[in-house]
Amino acid sequence: MAQVRWRDRARYWFDNTMSKGTPALIGWLALASGVLILVVASMVTVLAPQDAHENGNWPGVFWRSLLRTLDPGTMGGDAGTAPFLALMLAATVGGIFIVSALIGVLTTGLEAKITELRKGRSMIVERDHTVVLGWSDQVFTVVAQLAEANQSQRRSCVAILADHDKVDMEEAIKARVPDLGSTRVVCRRGNPLKIADLELISLGTARSIVVVSPPVDDPDTHVIKVLLSLGARSWGHRRPHVVAPVSKTANLPAARLAGGPTAHVVDADDIAIRLIVQSHRQSGLSTVFTELLDFAGNEFYLVSEPTLVDLTFGEALHAYELGIPAGLRHADGGVSVNPPMDTVIKAGDELIVLAEDDLLIRLARGRSPIIEEAIATAAPQPPASGRTLMIGWNSRAPKIISLLDSFAQQGSVLDIAALCDDPRAASEELRNLTIEFTACDPTDRTKLEGLAVDSYQHVIVLSDDSFDAQHADARTLVTLLHLRDMERSLGNPYSIVSEINDDANREVAQVTRADDFVVSAKLISLLLTQLSESEYLYDVFVDLLDPSGSELYLKPAGDYLRPGVSANFSTVIEIARRRGETALGYRRGALFHEPPSYGIVLNPAKDTELTLSAQDHVIVLAED
Repeated sequence: MAQVRWRDRARYWFDNTMSKGTPALIGWLALASGVLILVVASMVTVLAPQDAHENGNWPGVFWRSLLRTLDPGTMGGDAGTAPFLALMLAATVGGIFIVSALIGVLTTGLEAKITELRKGRSMIVERDHTVVLGWSDQVFTVVAQLAEANQSQRRSCVAILADHDKVDMEEAIKARVPDLGSTRVVCRRGNPLKIADLELISLGTARSIVVVSPPVDDPDTHVIKVLLSLGARSWGHRRPHVVAPVSKTANLPAARLAGGPTAHVVDADDIAIRLIVQSHRQSGLSTVFTELLDFAGNEFYLVSEPTLVDLTFGEALHAYELGIPAGLRHADGGVSVNPPMDTVIKAGDELIVLAEDDLLIRLARGRSPIIEEAIATAAPQPPASGRTLMIGWNSRAPKIISLLDSFAQQGSVLDIAALCDDPRAASEELRNLTIEFTACDPTDRTKLEGLAVDSYQHVIVLSDDSFDAQHADARTLVTLLHLRDMERSLGNPYSIVSEINDDANREVAQVTRADDFVVSAKLISLLLTQLSESEYLYDVFVDLLDPSGSELYLKPAGDYLRPGVSANFSTVIEIARRRGETALGYRRGALFHEPPSYGIVLNPAKDTELTLSAQDHVIVLAED
């Protein structure tokens, strides 16, 4: 074995030292400065003793050498013998090189540190913040809603971890969500599937974690892997609750198993189906759901109210000046939306209250008067069988048909017009619906005119998932334009509910004046944000979308108040209470197509004068 020379060892040691970066370079420059100053001071003392004596001997000369090394300009007033001046010049020249090198090293080190920080690889130190894992268009809705929800707080933080450039994420958020209020958004670049990267965003001190679906072919696989990564992390005694979506119902059991007991996995596919089906029966329902999920308007809050213990739920409906009770969360964790009016509120129960903000919920000092003469006396019209046209086909269509059958009256008809194989052969046995099928391109005006659209009360336009989201939305818009133009010429109005993938396309689609646009991606983002703020609301929204319980209905205002007769909303609440329903608001028919509220008014003032027409509707929670 060849012997290693000391020169090679020294060079190897020097290389390792230099590889440590800016601190090592500064250390070498400091050492070089010290050696230069010591040598110059010592040589002055030996070669120019008289000058050394006049300048304070060795300590004084050392100080002068230090000043000349760090600031070459101090040499201008020197006087003395030739050796003294020559040594001071050497200190100055050496200092020029050392200080220049030091400036270069510091500049390079600072630029490297700024570049590293811009990469977003430093660990954050936050507490009670919301963590968002992943990146997609859902992030903008989540961040905007969290900023709206935290307006009443002095400071709040949203931490985003995604495998994207930190600066690009921050600029995108600034462009899409310009008003963040008191909320700070901190972005870090990392892979949510790696436990080491998860540590960058202080998960252990977070309040909640939101997992978003990435824009890839199989987003559920990514979401499940993220949930597994969170489960593999050591949490200690405190673990924040997790909310995550899956796009396919078949992946729901695996996602819930991966997420564990603290995770709420939202079935985006199922929610979209339920909203489409319920909206086709109740024009304007998707707007009501958006209002309930959007922090900018009214939303549900859980409120403990000891003063209402031992009262019935029906009595509690008139107990609030601001806010409307919509249900109960019992001490055992169970949720009852629109429970029987004689349900007694027990100690430990929480009221589910609809309000604009939890700070605005307050009990009434007195009860608003009930205007008995304004109450309608005619019996509500019972639901009748109807005809529905479903245009288009996608993977959700079979479940939509099954759910339509559970809501439909006996003898109802569903006609399907789409470019697909005849679905009747593969459909399950239905109890209430009769299905007919016509092969039809939804964008072909001639084919649509042959469907006798004016013979239907309801039309459902499905997004074709065989195309990309933007192309599918474009085809939907063309179909809607044809349908509305045909309605004008036929003179027989019908309600239209349509699926839209991108919320930006919903704004464009307003010209079609469809009754409802179900933008499932945005609604899921809103739901995820609601659950990140209050995990207990999950059961509330599941109950609202379940056909076996109480659902949201928009019922004719004439069933509650005499058209044109002045009353107040307390009267509407009382009428609904007598029928076992909970009134939450009303919809103005004349404003149905006018943004941003589209005629929807939730949680109105109870004592304000209210006059409803035959075109208006009352928004209630009811079993049918």
